[in-house]
Amino acid sequence: MYAVIKTGGKQYRVAAGDVIKVEKLDGEVGSSVDFDQVLMVGDGDDAKIGTPVIDGAKVSAEVLEQGKGDKVLVFKKKRRKNYRRTRGHRQHQTVLRISDIAV
Repeated sequence: MYAVIKTGGKQYRVAAGDVIKVEKLDGEVGSSVDFDQVLMVGDGDDAKIGTPVIDGAKVSAEVLEQGKGDKVLVFKKKRRKNYRRTRGHRQHQTVLRISDIAV
């Protein structure tokens, strides 16, 4: 069984036991997080699609790690003007293990 959840402005297809990286969520390592914005729940040909969410559906996950993602470099240049700027950014992220999908 799998589900499509929405968090942080993005959608993720998850199944029980999956490990995913999402935008930073509040929660200590080892705590549980519940997602109630479940857009779809499916199992082969049998799929439930919400309008826009499925009422009563919930996905539970365990927080494995709080950290930062890979560095993204932003480089600006204007040719022949001796203008160069380099900036870096690392987005905060949370690593989750999906534990249960309840419909």
